[in-house]
Amino acid sequence: MTSRERDELLQLLHHRFERHPARHRGIAWSEVLARIDGGHAALETLHRMEHSGGEPDVIGREGGRVVFCDCSAESPMGRRSLCYDLAALEARKENKPGGSAVEAAAALGVELLDEAQYRALQALGEFDLKTSSWLATPAELRTLGGALFGDRRYGRVFVYHNGAPSYYAARGFRGLLRV
Repeated sequence: MTSRERDELLQLLHHRFERHPARHRGIAWSEVLARIDGGHAALETLHRMEHSGGEPDVIGREGGRVVFCDCSAESPMGRRSLCYDLAALEARKENKPGGSAVEAAAALGVELLDEAQYRALQALGEFDLKTSSWLATPAELRTLGGALFGDRRYGRVFVYHNGAPSYYAARGFRGLLRV
C-alpha cells in the first residue's frame, strides 16, 4: 500500500468511526490509531477488507485489542458467490464457484464471524437485510455436510444451515480482525 493509500484509508476509517459511535462506546479514536498505525499487517488487512466492500469499523475491544468487523449494510459485494470451505468446493462436480468463504477469509487475514459474534454485530445495527453471510460452523455440524449462515428478515436475526457446497449470488461472508 502506498503512503497515499494508507492516509486515505486512515481518513476513511476515522470518518466511519466518528459516524457510528454506538458501535464502539468507550473507545477513543486515538486508541484505535495507536493499534493500527504502527501495524503494517493490520492496515493491509483493513485495506483488503475495505477494497472488497466490507466497510470495516471498530465494534469493540477484547483484552488489549481493538476488534474490527465488516459493517457494510449487506454482505460484502466482493466476497459473494462462494461455497463454505475447501472441502465443499472440492466436493462440487460441476458449476463450481470461484472459491470458498473460509479460504477467502484466511487470504484476507480475517476470521469468519461465529453465531454469537454475528448476533452481537446485529445488535449494533441492521445488516444483511437482502443478503446473507456464511458463519464459522462448529466441527460437529460441518462433518455432517452442513454450514451455518445468517441474515436479518422481518426485524429478526436468523441463523440457518445449508449444504456447505452451496453458493448464492447474495451470500458472502463478514470478517473479524483483532488488532
